Amino acid sequence: MPEMTFAVRWPDGRESTLYSPSLVMHDFLTVGERYPVSDFVGRTSEAFAIASERVRAKFGFACTSAMHSEQTIASAAASYADGDVEVVAMEPGLEPTADGGGA
Repeated sequence: MPEMTFAVRWPDGRESTLYSPSLVMHDFLTVGERYPVSDFVGRTSEAFAIASERVRAKFGFACTSAMHSEQTIASAAASYADGDVEVVAMEPGLEPTADGGGA
């Protein structure tokens, strides 16, 4: 199962690098985009739930690293009443498809 990391910049300029056990995060976030804090938390929470279920289906247990990343985001987000979170990097990126889009 492919795994990935993604880096974000919080409203105060602080950056965090987080882990996902699945490339599903690409379905919820885009590099260079800014998301209101609450939207970012919702998007990543949904993506982590999907990723953790993929791990459970393959290995028989949930991914504790995904749960840790989700908790890290929730804790950091609680520090901000408003503002945007910018996605600064996602590794690996998506391979372009024949039509020029991502996978």
